[in-house]
Order: sequence, then structure tokens, then C-alpha cells
Amino acid sequence: MRDVLAAALLSLLPMTVPLAPQPSNPSSESQTIGQQARPTGEEYLTWSADQAVGIGKSGRVSGRVGGAFDLRLIHTEHSYNYKLRATLMTPDVIRATARLEQLRLHLTDDQTRTLVKEAVQVIGLVALVEIDAREGSGVIPLDWRSSLQPTGSKSDSPNSLSGTSEPSLRNLKALSGVARRDYAYDIFWVVFPVSNSEGKPIWEHAPDSIDLVVGIYNKEGRVTWPVSNSLRQRLNSLGGR
Repeated sequence: MRDVLAAALLSLLPMTVPLAPQPSNPSSESQTIGQQARPTGEEYLTWSADQAVGIGKSGRVSGRVGGAFDLRLIHTEHSYNYKLRATLMTPDVIRATARLEQLRLHLTDDQTRTLVKEAVQVIGLVALVEIDAREGSGVIPLDWRSSLQPTGSKSDSPNSLSGTSEPSLRNLKALSGVARRDYAYDIFWVVFPVSNSEGKPIWEHAPDSIDLVVGIYNKEGRVTWPVSNSLRQRLNSLGGR
């Protein structure tokens, strides 16, 4: 009798079995939420190492000081030309460098933001200039010179910004660039002020591209960068516009 009653009761129960909830991926969920919550301008905190290297190297260009066929005629202790590499530390390049440091040293987001803040607090545009002397003494003279100017300007143009070497900037990790150190090159951190002594911008309008002109003895060389939107904004903020 008990078996009959049990069977009858079971027949009254609903036959639909609720589906078990699908397991969620907490890490994926939290990552999506974190990305959505990031303020504008902090996307760099999610860049992969490859993305950071690619963006960082976009500001690196190569050239030469002196002609390819220059010969030493008198000063045999001087190099007849110099290999030149330069990285313009734009806001994007600074962020890319900081992001690589974060990945390499396992820094927190706040520590990485601090690296960026220290770098952008430098007044002026910073270029990481690398010079390698071909033959000769291999020594870069202390009186080598640099200037930054809109593409097409003459060397003596009032729009030319004279650079100043600031060795202390090597201590700012976000200004070290993303490329591995090549010890064949001497490295210089050069600052170019974009405002005059009265705080007014030297360039009335941000140019579409800018040239770095490097002079060593009687030789000169130049490399060119396009002006990106982030660099244009940086120039406007430095110039008080």
C-alpha cells in the first residue's frame, strides 16, 4: 500500500527539472567591469606588452648627422658622420613606457599612474636622443647642439626651439622609452621649451610635423615626426592654450 501511495505522490510532482545556472568566469567578469569603469585616458593600463612596445616605438626614428659619403680630411680624431636615433616622448609614448614598467615590475595601477604623472610634469617636450660616432675617437663632443622646429623651417627661424640636455631625467622611468638599450649609442635626455620667458607659446599653432635638428661640429642631421592628436593637445597645454 505504501508503494502505491508513493508512486501516486511522485506522479503529482512537476516533471520539469530546472537547469543549473551556468558557471560564470569571475576573472573575465571583473576584467570587463574594470575596463568599463576606467576613466577616459587610462586605457593604457590594459595594453598588452606587444601593444605598448608598438606604440612606444611609433615615436622612434633614425637618421644620420653628416652625409653618407663624408670623409675626414683634416680632423682625423673626429668621426666623419654619426648615427642618430631619437624618440619623442609624446603622451602616448610615455604611457606605453609606463605600462611596460608596470608589466615588468608588477606595479599597481596607482604606481603606474605616478610614473606617468612624473613624466608629464616636465615642462617642455622631451626627446630621447641616441648618437653613435662612426670611427674616429667615438666620443660625442660636449658642445653638440639640438633644436626642434616645424618641418620646413630654417635653422635660424624664430620658431626653432633650442634643446637642453637634462641627464637627471634618466631617473624618470616613463621617459626611458620602450626600446632595449644599445650600448653602442650615447643617450641624452633633451628638453625643448615651447613657451618663452613670458609664458607665451613660441609656436602660434601646433604644426603638422616637427623636425629634430642635431649638429655636431660642422655637420647636421635631422629626423621628422608627425604631430599626433595627443601631441597636439600636449603642445597646447604646455603653451597655455
